[in-house]
Amino acid sequence: MRTSSWYSNFAKATARFCGRPRTFVLALLVIVVWLVTGPIFDYSDTWQLVINTGTTIVTFLMVFLIQNTQNRDTEAIQVKLDELIRATRGAHNALLDLEELEDETLEAFRKRYQLLATHARAEMGRGFQDTGTPEA
Repeated sequence: MRTSSWYSNFAKATARFCGRPRTFVLALLVIVVWLVTGPIFDYSDTWQLVINTGTTIVTFLMVFLIQNTQNRDTEAIQVKLDELIRATRGAHNALLDLEELEDETLEAFRKRYQLLATHARAEMGRGFQDTGTPEA
């Protein structure tokens, strides 16, 4: 297996750090200090610019780190789901890697499964069980 890149390691570490309550409290304290210093700086434009610039920079950088972490998590979940489909007897292997299909093809699969769900609910309403493996 390939080791993670420096950016992936950095993104993971940053996401773990930023998701902790202590980090939230630290950010909250920065805001409180900024608010308390308002009267000292007479609520000047520079005083406002400091918080605006700081929060904009942090937000801008965090978007990329969060997206990296989210992409990695999503890809891992997809691989795990693909493995469950592959390893389950009777599962439709055509469902592997659905996220790579065109929207129209994905919508066709979704409609077929929506029809199966509707049929299963109707059967349940008539007292039948909704277990089994009907053909998609």
